[in-house]
Amino acid sequence: MCHVTDFSCPFFLSCSADLDTPVLTVHQTISDVRGSYYQEKTVFLRCTVNSNPPARFIWKRGSMLIEQSKDNGVDIYEPLYTQGETKVLKLKNLRPKDLADYTCQVSVRNVCNIEDKSVTFRLTNATAPPMIRLSVDDAVVVDPGQDVVLTCEVIAGFPSPNVTWTRYPGPLPLSAQVRGRSLTLRAVTPSDAGFYNCTAVNNVGNPARKNVNLVVRTMNNLTFQITPDSNKDSETIQMGRDLKLSCHVDATPQDKVNYTWYKNGALIYNSDNLILLRSDPDMAPGTSSLEIVDMKFRDLATYSCVANFPGSRVPELRVDVNISQNSVSPPVLTVPPGSQVVSVREGGVAELLCMIVDGKPRPPVLWSRTEKDLLMPSGQPVVETPDGRLRLRNVTRDMMGAYRCQTAPYNGLNIKRREAQVQLNVQYSPILDPVFQDVRSRNSQMVTLRCTILRANPPRLTDIRWYRNGEIIRMPMPDLKETPELKFKLEPLNNGSYECRVSNYAGTSSCTFNVSAKPYNAEFYFDTPNPVRILKGNNYSYNLQWTQKDPEATDRIIGYWINVRKNKLNQLVKQIDLRGKEPEKGVLMTYTIPDLQIPVSYEVRLSPITTFSTGDYVTRIIQYSEPYTYPRPTDHVCGFEDDRICGFSQDRSDNFDWTRQNHLTQNPKRSANTGPDTDRSGTKEGFYMYIEASQPRVQGEKARLMSPLFNETLYRGPKGSGRMPYCVSFYYHMKGKHIGALNVILRVRSIASVDSMVWSKSGPQGPDWKKAFFDVSPSGPFQIVFEGIRGSSFEGDIAIDDVSITTGKCKQENTVASAGKTVLIGGSHPLPLASGLTFGSSCLLLLLYR
Repeated sequence: MCHVTDFSCPFFLSCSADLDTPVLTVHQTISDVRGSYYQEKTVFLRCTVNSNPPARFIWKRGSMLIEQSKDNGVDIYEPLYTQGETKVLKLKNLRPKDLADYTCQVSVRNVCNIEDKSVTFRLTNATAPPMIRLSVDDAVVVDPGQDVVLTCEVIAGFPSPNVTWTRYPGPLPLSAQVRGRSLTLRAVTPSDAGFYNCTAVNNVGNPARKNVNLVVRTMNNLTFQITPDSNKDSETIQMGRDLKLSCHVDATPQDKVNYTWYKNGALIYNSDNLILLRSDPDMAPGTSSLEIVDMKFRDLATYSCVANFPGSRVPELRVDVNISQNSVSPPVLTVPPGSQVVSVREGGVAELLCMIVDGKPRPPVLWSRTEKDLLMPSGQPVVETPDGRLRLRNVTRDMMGAYRCQTAPYNGLNIKRREAQVQLNVQYSPILDPVFQDVRSRNSQMVTLRCTILRANPPRLTDIRWYRNGEIIRMPMPDLKETPELKFKLEPLNNGSYECRVSNYAGTSSCTFNVSAKPYNAEFYFDTPNPVRILKGNNYSYNLQWTQKDPEATDRIIGYWINVRKNKLNQLVKQIDLRGKEPEKGVLMTYTIPDLQIPVSYEVRLSPITTFSTGDYVTRIIQYSEPYTYPRPTDHVCGFEDDRICGFSQDRSDNFDWTRQNHLTQNPKRSANTGPDTDRSGTKEGFYMYIEASQPRVQGEKARLMSPLFNETLYRGPKGSGRMPYCVSFYYHMKGKHIGALNVILRVRSIASVDSMVWSKSGPQGPDWKKAFFDVSPSGPFQIVFEGIRGSSFEGDIAIDDVSITTGKCKQENTVASAGKTVLIGGSHPLPLASGLTFGSSCLLLLLYR
């Protein structure tokens, strides 16, 4: 037999299960007991894993399995609000025997042949979380080119913590060397600056972390400003008025920059008419200013500003400003004649000009977009140009618009900005719709091809031409102001590729149409349940199914060519005759391919045929699959004793899962007022499936357990009937004052899945296992789905056991069996069918019922 976890299954699609290595962390608490006479130590071992399907956890002390029902000193539970799957082993009031090796073993029960994984931790009296300290201060400031050594010293922690170094933002520099617990950075550069983090981990308590901010000194872009007397609204230097000279450098760290001012090379000190401001509050942060009060002729001189880091090897920067009556004048900004509008074709190069024709000193020119929130093509809000020329390469249509040029407020007079505008006009070829269209039509019918012009710049068109198969179609010149159209009667000789080329002064664009009377492709249907039939000997047949895309678009489809190939050699070439029955849109068509060899796979090619033409071939691969013939009268009841749970599976679209358990695997802290104590037979070792109503479950959440797919088409019903009846029986347990509901759903698989509720119980049903049975007569391959719905609170566990699905109608029973006690509800009637349509998965994976 072939199982979902068996890689030898010939129709196996893919196995998506996975199981990561678990992570085990330890947390310890110490609390005073009985007035601080002694202390009680509690240890929590937390095991977390990511897996699919959900993992099963096993705890061991040494090599011995830990069972909380046999050891009052431990608790095993699942914490709330955790990511991934987590189980906690709690050691209460730590005892000498609790100091041992602990192993957390996780398992997905060999799904996809994935083996169990485990992690082990040794708990001792010395077990302690890590503590660290750094060899440097929280911030380290260095010059470029220096070597930096950061050491992370571990001062506590057992087992010995593992120390790692990281950096934010970005990874560690390529030149970084980690040796033991030290990080060495050779010849640092400004790009090495950032926060370096030392983390010590030993899986006890929380990781220990320390950060150090590495600052690498930099200094560049020294600028100056000349500000005339702002109180007099002046734009020139005048005797008897105040004047301010300002100096700013971009530096890291900004607050450590030292500014020094000189007049004709002599150091300036504060005086009555020369006032030094270390940090000017009226300017950008980090700006130094020199105020000249009541300017006299003696103040006409060359002033120098020098910026440096005291005691650093970073070179100082210097700027000189000549102040005289003829050396300073306001700038004049203008756009040269003919440059107010710049036109360029898309993809070309544009140069925008904004010239300073007068002024001393001449400041840089800043460019920006006039529209709010639009950035420059470089991605920056403002671009500086020394001469007012803005060059744009590979121009695109989204660059089109108005650009503003302004005088910069630095390296010149700090006065009202001079500004102007330049319009960029980007020319591009017409934008058309559709770019490509596949047009199918019947022969002798009129076809209209329309090429819509969405946008163009310039909008005036210069030419419209139509082509068929690359050759121009001779026709009168169309009206350039109307949407281009081409109408013609489709005939066998004028099928082909049509192109409409539309031009303006910027270029040419085209609409392309593939016009054909060929039918559209067939579309294979891959969700056929068990499409294989066994023949005599070592042969099989395959039930191929497909639909026809838009069958009415072209001439009537009269049949299909089918070509079956093995190793690229033809095994079957045949025309499938539809015998006058036309395909309908969305209706499934079927053809049985005979005489295929087990276990060979084949390539199948299918092409529709009309009166005048043949469509393109579509291809798929078919493979042999063991036919599924369950149920049989000899098949046994499923008591969920095997962890493969008889081929049942969890529904991925529900809120939570059913759980397999017995008395030995129950949570000892569960509520005593809900759920069964034993399986249906009354044995504590026997397993059953149940839904857990405790947190984090909330009212109304659903868990669905799906049976394997039963292929109803393999059986014939009684004479005169097209459907075979089946008997569904099972035991259920619904004890608790917060019981929600248990529903049984018949899911019939076809082109889509049809769900019908066939049995339902809600509310408390007493403390005993009860039996239910009913008949179903499905119209196709089907599944039985058990849906448990959580009630209003935690006393609402629901369980099922001993599920049976057999051919033929149910035998009426009126017996009472007891193991605890089993009450048989003989006369349980199915609910009226209430159908609801849902879509099935795109690929059907056949499960076998053991």
